[in-house]
Amino acid sequence: QVQLVESGGGLVQPGGSLRLSCAASGNIFSINAMGWYRQAPGKQRELVADITSGSNTKYADSVKGRFTISRDNAKNTVYLQMNSLEPEDTAVYLCYARLLPTGYVLWNDYWGQGTQVTVSS
Repeated sequence: QVQLVESGGGLVQPGGSLRLSCAASGNIFSINAMGWYRQAPGKQRELVADITSGSNTKYADSVKGRFTISRDNAKNTVYLQMNSLEPEDTAVYLCYARLLPTGYVLWNDYWGQGTQVTVSS
């Protein structure tokens, strides 16, 4: 079985910073992309950022210059450093990984349980 476990969410004031982590564990043969989506109440889920195994990154326009995604391939872990946070960043942040479990032939997307980020004074 494969699990993705997120950590690092919480309450922060506008202009503050948070760092999210997501570790993938279990019977994993290989991981391609890892990344973060977010979903705010009443809004569609949106891609925040993702990163390939070759460290190519992609960001939503709304977070460019403020958020940085990185990963540690040895630890199967992806990070999201969030700076200059705004109230509009408030959402549940969900980690995902496109991976190939050991013994399988098809790649699939696996998701974490989500972590709440609230930006408020």
